[in-house]
Amino acid sequence: MFLSELIKNTLREDIGSGDHSSLAAIPENAKGKMKLLVKENGIIAGIEVAKEVLRQVDPTISMRCFKNDGDAIKVGDIVFELEGSARSMLTAERTLLNFLQRMSGIATISKQYADAVKDTKTKILDTRKTTPNLRALEKYAVKIGGSENHRFGLYDMIMLKDNHIDFAGGIEKAIDATHEYLKKNNLNLKIEIETRTLDEVKRVVKHGKINRIMLDNFTPEEIKEALKLIAGQYETEASGGITLKNIKEYAATGVDYISIGALTHHIKSLDLSLKFIAI
Repeated sequence: MFLSELIKNTLREDIGSGDHSSLAAIPENAKGKMKLLVKENGIIAGIEVAKEVLRQVDPTISMRCFKNDGDAIKVGDIVFELEGSARSMLTAERTLLNFLQRMSGIATISKQYADAVKDTKTKILDTRKTTPNLRALEKYAVKIGGSENHRFGLYDMIMLKDNHIDFAGGIEKAIDATHEYLKKNNLNLKIEIETRTLDEVKRVVKHGKINRIMLDNFTPEEIKEALKLIAGQYETEASGGITLKNIKEYAATGVDYISIGALTHHIKSLDLSLKFIAI
């Protein structure tokens, strides 16, 4: 239902009163073929979304797939071929590519991060730094690439970050208030709390009543010290300033998770092109 409505609104935004370029230049009964051509190496993601785009534009368009979501693709590969109304395929073209290119870009970078830590215990997590209304698809693309999803939204996990702690009056008060709230509202949610210094880690460990400790903007050496203090009592997550260049060093500390906002926030869409096939 979500996907159907999302694509319905996306097509409405793009088509408006009509695809006048295609209506003007292409005969109504014109038929043809098109191919999705790969112009950049990566991981393909969004084929199932593309199918729904085509279904809504014109269910008579046929798709012959040569790749599946999650497959590695290289320059020159053909992901799928389309056959049907020329007008309909051209009307669907941009919406279809927008989803495929962005989702494939996310899957590609997610695979790079997951591969970088594959020989460690650390798992890569995404964040809520997503495109408004596209979070479900972007997080799906992260999974296709081999990384993991953090919480989906504000409702499925408690995350006490620096501003929550400061407004609440400190670490201990924030944790205690959270437990009172969960009990009062009969909620069973995991609690993660952000720490900014080793002293804050000590305070959280001493106070307890949480599930995961985030180590925000810690150096690898500081993370090692923090892990000694935590001593396996709670899950751990590193965040802030971590890139493909230094992630192996962070993962080598033994931290459970590393969250990377760039998986969905600073991504480059993969270069894909929908091209006419001469018959």
